[in-house]
Parts: sequence; structure tokens; C-alpha cells
Amino acid sequence: MQTHASAGGASTLQKLARVFREKAAEDAGRMFKGAKKSRERLGVVNEILTYWRLEDADATLEDLEDALISSDFGPQTAFKIVDAVREQVRSGALRTPEDIKAALRDSVLSLVARPSGGSSELAFAPGSDAAGGGPTVYLIVGVNGGGKTTTIGKLAHRFTSRGARVLLAAGDTFRAAAGEQLRLWSQRSGAEVEAASAGARPDAVLFRAAQRAQREAFDLLLCDSSGRLHTDPGLMAELAKCRRSLASALPGAPHEVLLVLDGTTGVNMLAQAREFGASVGVTGLVLTKLDGTSRGGAVVSVIDQLGVPIKLVGVGEGLEDLQFFDPAAFVDALFPREREGEEPQGGGGEA
Repeated sequence: MQTHASAGGASTLQKLARVFREKAAEDAGRMFKGAKKSRERLGVVNEILTYWRLEDADATLEDLEDALISSDFGPQTAFKIVDAVREQVRSGALRTPEDIKAALRDSVLSLVARPSGGSSELAFAPGSDAAGGGPTVYLIVGVNGGGKTTTIGKLAHRFTSRGARVLLAAGDTFRAAAGEQLRLWSQRSGAEVEAASAGARPDAVLFRAAQRAQREAFDLLLCDSSGRLHTDPGLMAELAKCRRSLASALPGAPHEVLLVLDGTTGVNMLAQAREFGASVGVTGLVLTKLDGTSRGGAVVSVIDQLGVPIKLVGVGEGLEDLQFFDPAAFVDALFPREREGEEPQGGGGEA
């Protein structure tokens, strides 16, 4: 996991950073396994480069573009990636298939590791855990069925299992089963819940939860929200009101607005992300169900097209399978340096 906080940041977050550093290699292995289907689909890149000849460079690079597009990178992103390689071929810097594959990896990593909208590190409240410091607040948004509440539960587990006090806010007052689902996740994760009473407004629930998190010195407040279609202006306006409510209760909150996207939808997730970003100012993305799809290339396209960093990825059903996004580990999982089938050794991430 990668984290950042102000210089005044405190013991709990520092302890978490140390623990996540120690788990970096394990997390890289999970990422590698979770990206298996996407990696197999991108195996066509190796097949194309098997027949690489410098005199046929233009045709081969066009084949690479087609391969990336078919793997959900999206046309604009695929062209950008291959254009970077093409320039090096024309300058004489690349000559062999190994050169081309290494440059392809580097081109993808340059897009994933440096999004224009910020860092893949999770943000924390300035002065968290310090005397007088407030809790860190994350508002979790997304359409129904994307894995929003499950993401909240798994993220809560990540922190509570390492000593942090976490409060879950039942801001999804629209779906009847949402409150019960969140309560069950609180039991699994060891977090506490600020429940919603019948007929409560979601912004009021989140305001009350933020006040409680401050009063009872929780480290982290995770706020659920009603799943909604990104094409419904009224529902999106309600979500914006929830964000304002948190800011009113705790100046500076929310410290992250995380949009949960279903990775199986591929590049179609771009429209969702654009609308949510316009309404609530999304600061980071959570991509779920990557282990069940061969559309890992869409991850690169989303970062490139939106400039919004990915913070977390879901690579399995287990509690530990919500991974803090490591750009280098992700690119290694798609285009491994190792022999086929060999897992990466990890250790490249920073907690």
C-alpha cells in the first residue's frame, strides 16, 4: 500500500505504513494472479513480436495497436502507447523484439504511474491521530452492482485488522438491504456502524457519522452512498449534497471521493467516471472484479483518458483481495518480465 499524510501524521498511520511495506511482495503476487485472464489475452503481443523484422516495423506496430485495442486499451490510448515505441524505432534506439516489448511496457507504465489528476497513494487527513487531529473520511460512490459496499467492507478489514478504528456510515438509504449488508460487513471487519433510521436523508446520516467519528476519535470513516445511474441528474445532485454535508461537519472532508467501477464493463466505464467526476469531484478510482475479466487494458485507458488515479483494485473474492494499486506491479502483471507463468518477486512497492 502507498500512503501519504502531513508531517504531523501519527502513530496509527505510520504503523500501517510499516505493515503494508512488509506485505508488498505478497500483494504483488495477488495482483499477478488476479490479472491472469488479461495477461493471457495480451499474449498475442508476444506472438506478433515473434515475427519482428526491422524492415516490417510499420506493419508490426500497426498489429500491436490492433492487439491493444482488442484488449480494451481503447483506440486513443493504444495509439499513444505505440506512437511512443514507434518514435524510438525510427530513431534507431530499438531493434530487437526484446527492445520493443521493454519499450511497450515502459510506455504503458508512463501512463499508469503518472496520471494528470494526482497520485495513486491514498490521502489521509492532515494531522490524523495527532493531538486535535480529525479522522480521515472517504466517500464511496458508484452505480448499483459495481461492488461498492463490498469494497467498503474489505477496505475496513484492511485497516481494522492492523489496529485502526473504523466507522462505517450507512449513507445508502435508498436500497432496503443496504443497511443490513453494511452491518454484516462491520461484523466481519470489526468496524462500527452509524446506522440510518427509517426515512433518513443520506446527507443527514453522513453528517451525523462525521460528527461521531470526530467525537469518538475514529481513525477512518468510510461513507456508503446510494447506487445511482450516472445519467440521472437528480440523484447526482443528491450525491453532491452528501459531499457538502461531510465538508460542513468536518472541514477538509471528504479526503477521498472514491468511485467504484466494475472492471468487467471495460472502456464503457469511462462514461460513468466522467459524470461522477463532474458531479462530486472524484479523486480516485476503485476497479473491482478484475480477476473475472480479460479487460485489464481498460485500466490503462481509464487513467489515460480521465487523468484520475486508480487507488484500489479488486482481484478476487477474499477479504485480502482488495489491493492498493501499485502501477509497476500492475504493468508487470500484464507484461511480465519473468518467464511465462512465473510470479513476480515484488518488493517494488512503497507503503
